[in-house]
Amino acid sequence: MTAATEVHAATDASRTVADFAVHLRAQRGLSEHTVRAYLSDVEHLLAYAGRHGRPEVGSIDLGVLRGWLASMAAAQRSRSTLARRGAAARTFFEWAARTGRVAADPALRLASARAAQHLPTVLAVDAAARLLDVARTRADDADPVHLRDWAALELLYATGARVGEICGADVDDVDLDERTLRVVGKGDKERVVPFGLPAADAVGAWLVRGRPALATADSGAALLLGRRGARVDQRRLRAVSHEISALAEVDDIAPHALRHSAATHLLQGGSDLRSVQEVLGHASLATTQRYTHVTAERLRSSFQQAHPRA
Repeated sequence: MTAATEVHAATDASRTVADFAVHLRAQRGLSEHTVRAYLSDVEHLLAYAGRHGRPEVGSIDLGVLRGWLASMAAAQRSRSTLARRGAAARTFFEWAARTGRVAADPALRLASARAAQHLPTVLAVDAAARLLDVARTRADDADPVHLRDWAALELLYATGARVGEICGADVDDVDLDERTLRVVGKGDKERVVPFGLPAADAVGAWLVRGRPALATADSGAALLLGRRGARVDQRRLRAVSHEISALAEVDDIAPHALRHSAATHLLQGGSDLRSVQEVLGHASLATTQRYTHVTAERLRSSFQQAHPRA
């Protein structure tokens, strides 16, 4: 292949990836995080194919796809990475075949590893209460950021929302009278989730005594603010979770563990699976069902510790 041909193939591949990005954002309704991951995976595949003499998208066949996944398995990539990259390739070539960019879909018979199913980290009910008690006590000083941290952790546990959903919420999304929070989840799907009195107390204190102290002309409608008045960053709330879990002497957790804990505690308290699915914003009931394994595992552990004939 001549240098000019290689340049043309690379340009054509770049244009195809750009069109695929438009498709993902405009038609699939995927989160920006997922879009970036899929694009990175496809670019990784095209780079691999180019090194193996297949620089044109239409020249990639099943053998190249299998070789690509095998190379990552040999490099000891995790099963979740292999599963995601296989899914990205299938999505890309299904779109490319449907839109006439390739003659046939080479990924139709592509099999890839399934992501490992790990039981999510879950705090015990008393540990979650201790974590939030410490956050509340910490908020008694004159620092408005500590009020924000208390409100954020209470909302994460009370609503089971994702940390990105909490960070993306605006002031008008909170109804303290009804004790509900409107969030926008994956695929730009909006849902309204309830929260209880402890979270209402924390959010109320933040709105009255914390947020006004940090708000600037550039704060806009953001519910939770950083120290400089901008919308709080997810990374900041992750750091807060680690800091307060250490202070409370509970398992070191990230914000997502509070989501897992909320789901598990709802099921343990008698909530039905469909209701928990609605609260969490899961598109599939199968995703919510993994929390039944957590509760079953805890029951088994309790049985083995307590029953004389375990």
